[in-house]
This record gives sequence, structure tokens and C-alpha cells, in this order.
Amino acid sequence: MGMKDFFLKSLFLGACLLSAGIALGILGFMVVLAYPLFAQGLFWDMLITPWSPGQGLFGVGPMITGTLCIASLAVGVSVPISFGVACFVGILHPGGKGRILKFVVEAMTSVPTVIYGFVGIFLMVPLVRELFSGGSGMCILSAGMMLGLLISPTMILFFAQSFTLVPQNHLDAADALGANTVQKFFYIVLPCAWKSMVTGLVLSFGRAMGDTLIALMIGGNAAAFPESVLDPARTLTAHIALIIAADFDSIEFKTLFVCGISLYAMTGIGVVLARGLGQRGRA
Repeated sequence: MGMKDFFLKSLFLGACLLSAGIALGILGFMVVLAYPLFAQGLFWDMLITPWSPGQGLFGVGPMITGTLCIASLAVGVSVPISFGVACFVGILHPGGKGRILKFVVEAMTSVPTVIYGFVGIFLMVPLVRELFSGGSGMCILSAGMMLGLLISPTMILFFAQSFTLVPQNHLDAADALGANTVQKFFYIVLPCAWKSMVTGLVLSFGRAMGDTLIALMIGGNAAAFPESVLDPARTLTAHIALIIAADFDSIEFKTLFVCGISLYAMTGIGVVLARGLGQRGRA
């Protein structure tokens, strides 16, 4: 191995270790600051109890539920849209119209989140309020649909990129056997691309769970367990943004670290599941 290869390998390894070290350091920081809750046996109770400071209850259960509901709805809205657009730009029309549409999708990734929030307030919220004849319109449904639109560009680009990972000789063999576009897609492209698509799905779900502004602006910010998609809800990130100004020594402030650890745990579980699916696919 030459000096140049050794240098690049060391550089990439160092960047990898640095990224992992920063992520683990942040997690360790939150665990240390949340240690008093562990020592008092409050941490696990906070994950399932309601939020009612007036009654001495500081649980983040409603926020965990709200986060999972809004993020899951967002992914459910985004997957069919992203899959359809990715097929159009990556399979049906890779040039011409598809290239123009892909440029539009790439441009959408640079739109600030607050713009989506404003669109949600003035378009999505009134629409939901009129369609369901009641409530303020600021609810899980509004936040989930707008968040689904927000994460769609990222998912589209992941899906479209995964379609390009198919070995060309596989496609040439299918052409030689007389396969049409639909047959090649279902029997060649999808079996080769699904693992990368799962990775894009997990990253998009993490992006949805980590978003703050959409949930904060149009989710309703109700710190209660939701009973339907038309109920308002508060996410973990919105809760962190709202409680950050509390007294550092208060139990209320320490719930921030419970929220952070919960987000880390949910994202980590998603990554582990995606990794497990990938390993199972290779087996």
C-alpha cells in the first residue's frame, strides 16, 4: 500500500472515529446530566407517565407518543410519493422530464424548514379544519402531512440513487431474455435496491423525529396523550424547545435529557433494525 493510500485510509478512519466519538460524547453528556433521575429511580417512570407539572408529574410519555405518531404518519405519507417520483426520474424517464424533476427535488432539499411551517399554517391547517369540521386544525394530521412533504425530497433522492446500484450486466441479461421495463423493475431492480431503500427510509424517519419547527408550528403543542390524528400533540424536540428556558436545577429542566436520550434510543433502534434487515438480505 502506497503512502497516498495509507494517508487517505488514515484520514477516512480518523473522520469516522471523530464522528462516532462526537455522537457518543453527546449521548454521554446527556446521560451524566440525567444521572440524578437514574439515581432517584425517576427516569423509567418518566417515559410512561403524563406531563402535569401542577400535579408534580413530569413524564415525557405524551411527547414520545406524539413524536412516534407524527413521524410515522409523515413516513406513511412520504413513501408512496417518494417511490413514485423516484421510479419516474430513475426508471421511466431518466433523462429529459425526469432530469428536470430531479433538479426540482434537489432544489426542494434546500428550502428552509420554516417555509414548510408557514405553508402548513396558511394552507394545511385551514384545509384540515374545513375537511373535518372542527378543532383548530393544528393536529397530528396537519403536522404529519407537512412533515411528509418535508422529508420526501431526501427519500426520493435515496430511492433514485438505489436504483442506479443495480449491476448493468443483470439488466443486459434481462434485456436479452426479452423482459420489459416493468419486469426488469420488479425482478431485477427492486431485489438489488431494497437494502439501500431501507437505509433511506430509516434516515428519513430519523429526520422526521428530529424535526422541531413543523411540530412546533402546526402540531398543536398539547402535552397530552393523543387519541386520534385530529388531536394536537407535542413532540420531544418541540418539548425541548419549549422547556429550555426552565431553571437548570428543576426537575422540569432535567426532562430535556430524558427527551434527548429517548430520541437517541429510538433512532438507534431504527438503525439496528435496518442493519439487521440488510444482513438478513445478504444471507
